[in-house]
Order: sequence, then structure tokens, then C-alpha cells
Amino acid sequence: MELKLIEKREDALRFLLTGVSPAFANALRRLMIAQVPTMAIEDVIVIENTSVMYDEILSHRLGLIPLTTDLDAYVLPEECECKSDLGCSRCRVSFTLEAETKEQTRTVYSEELKSENPSVRPVSEKIPIVKLAPGHKIRLEAYAKLGRGQDHAKWQPVSACAYKFLPKITIDLQKCDACRECVKFCPKKILDIKDSKLTVINEAECALCMDCVKHCPKKPAPIKVEWDPTSFVFYVESTGSMPPERIVREAAKLLSAKASLISKQIRSSAAKS
Repeated sequence: MELKLIEKREDALRFLLTGVSPAFANALRRLMIAQVPTMAIEDVIVIENTSVMYDEILSHRLGLIPLTTDLDAYVLPEECECKSDLGCSRCRVSFTLEAETKEQTRTVYSEELKSENPSVRPVSEKIPIVKLAPGHKIRLEAYAKLGRGQDHAKWQPVSACAYKFLPKITIDLQKCDACRECVKFCPKKILDIKDSKLTVINEAECALCMDCVKHCPKKPAPIKVEWDPTSFVFYVESTGSMPPERIVREAAKLLSAKASLISKQIRSSAAKS
């Protein structure tokens, strides 16, 4: 197995994973979506709410605000020794929100959520929470905990996580007359004519749509689009809760731990039989 970085941005990552099966690639994808823990508001104590928004809807909107996550400083509630409903400093972060308006309508944004730990905060300061009319007021306490996407979408660390087979494009230059039909219909613009020959600019960008083959006037087409069943191009986009590379590493750790557990159980069953 080999991993090669293709592109890295602050909130997104593209990499090539080779030498694995589709089952392995899909397991990694599912772990990134459903198993890597992140912080999200779970409990809200509404002290005062005179806005037009019901307490339940307000709490729901607070829960959907992505929060930056420090996996090294906090543990999952079920793994914490406190066993408290609201948690302790090891498994929860508290927030307060106090907002009011007297003369004009205004929108309350996520920047007004005050965290007890500056390292755990909304990923953006401009997420709208509620609009207050003159005379309206909100006072509340909120408690964020680590959780997993399999329990609720608010705990998903990724906004996008997908993969595709690594494309393999071959061209029979003896049969291809460079008519440009495939170049015209390619949605990814990875085909071009250079020195009167059809060439591939960036093979990995191919979407495997087969439009180049379908629109080629020659049958059979001199261009052949295939894929490598052991190589995958991954795209991972973070919600901002943590860097995308950290999400990939945590998913790999979980996959390794699950494989070790299955291996141990198999050996245990074999020994008993």
C-alpha cells in the first residue's frame, strides 16, 4: 500500500491510494464520515428566550454549528470517568450566549457564542443563529461533547468524502486521426491535440464518463478508457473542525484497531475449537 499527496488546501485534501482493494478504500471512507469523533453542541440550557424561535429549534441550530476540535485534550463521554450527564472538563466544553436588541432588528451570529476553551470555538464567526426583533433577548448555556457521525450528522468531520478509481487512458495513435471530437466533448478538458497527436494532459482528472469514446467517429474508438481496481483518488473536505490530514490519520488508526480486534477474535475462536 502506498499513499501519494496530490493536492492540499487548508480545508481539503486529494491523495492517491494504491495497492488496496475497493473494500479497504470504502472502509476508510466510511470511517472518515461516521467514526472519527468531533465536537458539537449536544445539551442546551435556555435561561431566557423571548425571540420568535422555539427553544427546540434554537438548540437544534446551535448543534449544527461546526466547532474546532482538539482530539488530544478531550475524550468521548462514554470513555470519561466522570459518568456525568453534562460531563466534566475532560469530556465537554461549555458555551454561553447572551444577546438582545432594544431599538432595531439584528441577527445573532456564531461569534457571540463564548467558549470556556478558546481552542474549541465555531469554525466561522458569521454563521447566523437567530434574528432578534426590538425588545427580544436570549440567554443560554450550551455544552459541546465529542461524538461520531454515525449517531448524528452534526458530528461528521467531513463535508465531502469520496473516491474514484485511478483512470488509465490509452490511445492508438496509428488509428487516431486527431479529429478533435473527443477533445470537444471531454467535460474535464484533459485531452488535447499537440503536434497533430491526441495527448492526455492530466490522466488522474478523468471522470470515467466515457464521452470521449462515445463521440469518437471511428468504431471501435482508438481511445480506450479503463481504471486500476487497486488504485483510488480520494477527495476529503473538512467542515473546519480539524485539518483534513488529521481526519485521514484518525480514520487509519481506527481501521487498524478494528482489524487488530477482528484478528484477535479469530485467533481466540480458533484456539477454543
